[in-house]
Amino acid sequence: MAAELRAQGLHQYYGGSHTLRGVDLTVAPGQITVVLGRNGVGKTTLLKSLMGVVGLREGRVDWQGQDISRLPPHARARAGLGYVPQGREIFGRLTVMENLQMGLSAAPRGAPLPPQIFELFPVLQQMRDRRGGDLSGGQQQQLAIGRALAGRPSLLMLDEPTEGIQPSVIKDIGRVLRRLAQQGLDGQPMAVLLVEQYYDFAAELADRYVVLERGRVIAQGLGADMARDGVKAMMAI
Repeated sequence: MAAELRAQGLHQYYGGSHTLRGVDLTVAPGQITVVLGRNGVGKTTLLKSLMGVVGLREGRVDWQGQDISRLPPHARARAGLGYVPQGREIFGRLTVMENLQMGLSAAPRGAPLPPQIFELFPVLQQMRDRRGGDLSGGQQQQLAIGRALAGRPSLLMLDEPTEGIQPSVIKDIGRVLRRLAQQGLDGQPMAVLLVEQYYDFAAELADRYVVLERGRVIAQGLGADMARDGVKAMMAI
């Protein structure tokens, strides 16, 4: 069964707000699917709903052909979903290695850290004994991605990984995401779902795009067509 995620008719509420309104989404292996939109349109809520961090009010999420709509986050992680939250949420008092090992909770018992993490992010090897809180913002973002990869996911979801990051690290992260989509950690294509506010980064990486506005999908298509479709203007509405 292909490592495909399919969401249908997702509805979510936050306080008195209807934050997701019938969202449909498919994320396929070998592709980077980018979700764009202004702040407050439901992008983060969408990822949290897919990961099970917040329970769905309506709709269904299928992963590899199985309904995971009611599974808790740890079960989804063990099923192959990796999640890099907005703001990174690393453990500042733990070392880099200890942070990475936290990601092993999604892996089979006794599994080692995938060595590919250090190939993708050499700085983590160099700073393995440093506390997470002592790293720069870009290094912390690489650590957060590495922690998600420790569980060897087949789908990697990232919430605005370029936020507050220097341009050189943004380029590095872009190269890593493209490589992961093409060959994953073990030679098998990975599905990548990227929530992003930085249009140029999104346009460079997207195989497919989705634009959210007030909790609804208002446009979607091929990444190569983003300029023609006027996606940048949609984000400014």
